[in-house]
Amino acid sequence: MTTYDYDLFVIGGGSGGVRSARVAASLGKRVGIAEEYRYGGTCVIRGCVPKKLFVYASQFPEHFEDAAGYGWTVGQSSFDWKKLIAAKDKEIERLEGLYRKGLENAKADIFDSRAELVDAHTVKLVKSGQTVTAERIVIAVGGTPNPHVSLPGYELTISSNEAFHLEELPKSILIAGGGYIAVEFANIFHGLGVDTTLIYRGKEILSRFDNDMRHGLHEAMVAKGIKILLTDVIASVKKADGGGLEAETRHNGTLNVDTVMLALGRDPNTQGLGLENAGVALNDKGAIIVDDYSRTNVPSIFALGDVTDRVQLTPVAIHEAMCFIETEFKNNPTKPDHHLIATAVFSQPEIGTVGISEEEAAAKYEEIEIYRAQFRPMKATLSGRTEKTIMKLIVNAADRKVVGAHILGHEAGEMAQLLGITLKAGCTKDDFDATMAVHPTAAEELVTMYSPSYRIRNGQRV
Repeated sequence: MTTYDYDLFVIGGGSGGVRSARVAASLGKRVGIAEEYRYGGTCVIRGCVPKKLFVYASQFPEHFEDAAGYGWTVGQSSFDWKKLIAAKDKEIERLEGLYRKGLENAKADIFDSRAELVDAHTVKLVKSGQTVTAERIVIAVGGTPNPHVSLPGYELTISSNEAFHLEELPKSILIAGGGYIAVEFANIFHGLGVDTTLIYRGKEILSRFDNDMRHGLHEAMVAKGIKILLTDVIASVKKADGGGLEAETRHNGTLNVDTVMLALGRDPNTQGLGLENAGVALNDKGAIIVDDYSRTNVPSIFALGDVTDRVQLTPVAIHEAMCFIETEFKNNPTKPDHHLIATAVFSQPEIGTVGISEEEAAAKYEEIEIYRAQFRPMKATLSGRTEKTIMKLIVNAADRKVVGAHILGHEAGEMAQLLGITLKAGCTKDDFDATMAVHPTAAEELVTMYSPSYRIRNGQRV
């Protein structure tokens, strides 16, 4: 019988990797984990957590403005970028410490080193040159921003990684992309006083979201003063004679800005991992191919999270890790369930969504009912803002099941989490109708839309 140094070795110290390592170690397994940068991964170190802190920071100018409508007189305010960065860094350091403490308490061996595969059971720790063996290996190295190297001058641009560590807050920024990262950072920088332009090759931002959410957010961003250039791309970037950058666009001429940020998708972080040494198969995007149980084509090697390019969300990686533990160490084969995942875009206003869009539902079902409400949120009545909240339920007429729920407005992400439970449970529109409203709240609209706004039958609105 072959003897290994570890029962499990994890490459990658992000949410999925740490969860699988910590839980396996707590079960008494011999576990090692290696991370070349910082424990916590993209989400904690340079992703959703610091981004949400930036979102909060960027909302205060509107809070100050709103206060006047409620009788408050707010004095002169100013913003210190360096103070925000320092406070953010302190919090990230605290969170990283918690990740390490969890692993230590579970008795996992922690390596601060890049790790690469030597073969199906052997890992090389690059920092020391040491090799270790493991019965099972989990690859959970996440993704990395696409650098878009085909763009002339790409080396002058930044990605979301660098956006968290800028020495100075730029006076102007051009952000390329139309996904949630681009949209969120456009709102963040604008809220912090930066002259912000978003450029996107598509006809509307947020391509995989419901059209009402996309259009509603677009209008709100433009009303705030964010410039959005659609059906256009950056052709080249170069240094300007007077400082800053010149971004040549296909259809909108040359834009002079301090900073250009590329948010053009994320790639699986599989380069240089030694996957070929073990014979691990990749798809055409460089993602590790896995089956329903996160197994690669090599029986001893598994992959979790963004590196598999299934669903690029932190909670999904954690869920996949727990399913891996159930399957491999608890003799309880469990497939990750990627159906009906609630998600949020922390734009301003937020989008919260679960289930399918109107467009997807119209193509899938013979007849659907659309329940839609658009209204001015109560907070805006005294603040004087013209913003609108949009709430939308999509119902399969055949069985009355709610198959999609979409919200644009304050705290939409919080509402989406609870709606995720509701849709996961298979609740019908009748269940919504039978639920008492909490008044006065925006969320009460979800249970007081009794008549459909319109129906779509065989793809046609009726």
